[in-house]
Amino acid sequence: MVPVRTGLLGGSFNPAHGGHRAVTRFAIEALDLDEAWWLVSPGNPLKPRTGMAPLGARLRSAQQHARRARIVPTAIERELGTSYTIATLRALVRRYPKRKFVWLMGSDNLAQFHRWRDWRAIARIMPIAVVARPGYDALALASPAMAWLRRHRVPATSLTDGGRWSAPALVFMRFDPDPRSATALRRADPDWATRSSGHPPRDRLTRQLVCEEEGA
Repeated sequence: MVPVRTGLLGGSFNPAHGGHRAVTRFAIEALDLDEAWWLVSPGNPLKPRTGMAPLGARLRSAQQHARRARIVPTAIERELGTSYTIATLRALVRRYPKRKFVWLMGSDNLAQFHRWRDWRAIARIMPIAVVARPGYDALALASPAMAWLRRHRVPATSLTDGGRWSAPALVFMRFDPDPRSATALRRADPDWATRSSGHPPRDRLTRQLVCEEEGA
């Protein structure tokens, strides 16, 4: 059986927006992926809880922006009981052995990647594809993590066209700048989560309902 090539994009999605969709669709095409999963985090250890909408509202927001695209929003970390990316990725690799995963991140995350728990282990589990983000490229290239990852930098063709899918591997992808951000959306519409409430959304991957009050 041919492995299902799957991109993983983690985040709060507080809320999800068109920028998430645009960059994910770009990555799917650039890396010849079958689909991508949005890992809607129950809680990011590097982000404050203040202002974080409930998990159900954030998952619903992600589902709305993933419509008619090869994108699967999921709160699977809730079921796995994981808080850190390294634990989540290890669990996903064990649970889905017939998939080939690639971790997707913006250059803003690469700039602080050295602060993530066991970041070198993350790089050894699966390839990492970094999408340029305005204002962060210089910080990313000068980051402590990049000093280690630079030796593993490869062209995108190493993951496509029959290339060898292995890790560590770091791919940089150039994408037209997208100014949209969840922070700006929250400032413009602080009550977005309240107005989008309704029946608990069903996680397409786990098939579980996610209650509105979870993850607040």
